[in-house]
Amino acid sequence: MNKELEHNFVELLEKHQNIVHKVCRLYTNNQDAHNDLFQEITIQLWKAYPKFRGDAKFSTWMYRVGLNTAITLYRKNKRRVATQEFGEVQFRIKAEAFDDTEEQQLKLLYKAVQQLNDIDKALVFLYLEDKNYREISETMGISEVNARVKMNRIKTKLKTILNP
Repeated sequence: MNKELEHNFVELLEKHQNIVHKVCRLYTNNQDAHNDLFQEITIQLWKAYPKFRGDAKFSTWMYRVGLNTAITLYRKNKRRVATQEFGEVQFRIKAEAFDDTEEQQLKLLYKAVQQLNDIDKALVFLYLEDKNYREISETMGISEVNARVKMNRIKTKLKTILNP
């Protein structure tokens, strides 16, 4: 890989790494699993980065790769994260400590969201990230109308879970 490509990737990943942390938080229950999933998403982002054309914002593309990686791993391994070695990847990513102070306020909501299926979790996650339905539909690969309908159904499910 050329050094400029590697430098750009590391810079973008460091700038947007909280996206990956949030995906990991959504799909894992402990720090070890979080770290493993973070590593696996980073590997998948690195592998896919040379094909990133810039048609979408980097953060939108990052959400898509991160969510697809998490969903694929959890379906394939029945909630057990398997990771790969970095191998020939020569760069080091400066990891920031994940500060979940703000997310502690959403603890009940996250607990309710954990009860949803993987696709519904991803939709809620993007919705909570203030993505509009166009961005959600692009990230999830579904129509905008479908995203709206699914989100309305999910809201109803969450209300039932939170207020039985």
